[in-house]
Amino acid sequence: QVQLAESGGGSVKAGGSLRLSCTVSGASDTTYCMAWFRQAPGKEREGVAFIDTIEDTKYAASVKGRLTISIDDAKGTLYLQMNNLKPEDAAMYFCAAVTPPPLLPCFSLTRQNDYTYWGQGTQVTVSS
Repeated sequence: QVQLAESGGGSVKAGGSLRLSCTVSGASDTTYCMAWFRQAPGKEREGVAFIDTIEDTKYAASVKGRLTISIDDAKGTLYLQMNNLKPEDAAMYFCAAVTPPPLLPCFSLTRQNDYTYWGQGTQVTVSS
């Protein structure tokens, strides 16, 4: 059973930076499609950064150029580097993983229901 655990959230001022981490345990040798989602109060959970099995990446338009997703396979850790944070980036951030479906690219998986494994989330607060 794959287990994900996020850390690194906190409170920063607009323009500041944070690095979120997501440790992966219980994974088999199978590689996974992985992503970072976020959910603000009263809003739906949205995918903001995606990474496939060959470490290509994709971003939501609202975060492109400011957030960077990466993975360290040796450490079993997924990262989200967040720079130039804005108040609208404030949310609970979740990492997610799913076994790649046959014949579908990871980047076709952008919705919450596409992912099987989830962490408990880490809170990011951005003050203006």
